[in-house]
Amino acid sequence: MNTQWSKADLHIHTTYSSDGTASVVDVLEHVVQHTDLRVIAITDHDTIDGALEARRIACAYSIDVIVGEEISTADGHMLALFIEQMVPPGQPARESIAAVHAQGGLCIPAHPYGWRVPSMGHARLHERCTGPDREWPVDAIEVFNASLWLPQNNHMAAEAARNLNIPGCGGSDSHHLPTIGLGYTLFAGHSASDLRQAIQTGQIQAGGTAWGWVHNIEFIALWLHGMTRRALKPSTP
Repeated sequence: MNTQWSKADLHIHTTYSSDGTASVVDVLEHVVQHTDLRVIAITDHDTIDGALEARRIACAYSIDVIVGEEISTADGHMLALFIEQMVPPGQPARESIAAVHAQGGLCIPAHPYGWRVPSMGHARLHERCTGPDREWPVDAIEVFNASLWLPQNNHMAAEAARNLNIPGCGGSDSHHLPTIGLGYTLFAGHSASDLRQAIQTGQIQAGGTAWGWVHNIEFIALWLHGMTRRALKPSTP
């Protein structure tokens, strides 16, 4: 068994998400200069364009980048990791999971019990992830999401993962630079391929610190600024 452990953030947004505020380059530079992360997953909402860009230039930053997507399924948000093709939003989670697995990816319900956010935990996740013929054969559950306001939301996710005997991972759900790495996954190994194996064998641990009030205020201010700038930008004839 690999006894070396490294840190990954499996839930990061860039400006390729409508509510992201940091460019791909800014994210990579911040990770290298201000965190101890060895692996990151770019998981923009319903697109992989930012993740593909990040992976393409990651060698210049000596960090492993996983191509991911936060899919808006009909049953709640789900992280897809290690994919090469975007999975369209709006499909039932069962179909989205099948589409991710068909291309060799991994499926992780995001913030499954998050308050006032589309979450698979509110669509009978526990029931649908149980048994040998599970309707939702997910590969892990996000048991620590640093952006959630209510700690109980993460506690419920961790309890579900334990009861279902499914690995639990963590991520920052970062939408602006200061929150990158606040939520993380410890894994056996040091590379993206090691992380993949660690998820599949359960050699992972979730941890981190929730966003503070300052982080939330910063993000809201940046998001509003970006919305205003886009609204005022002249349209191309």
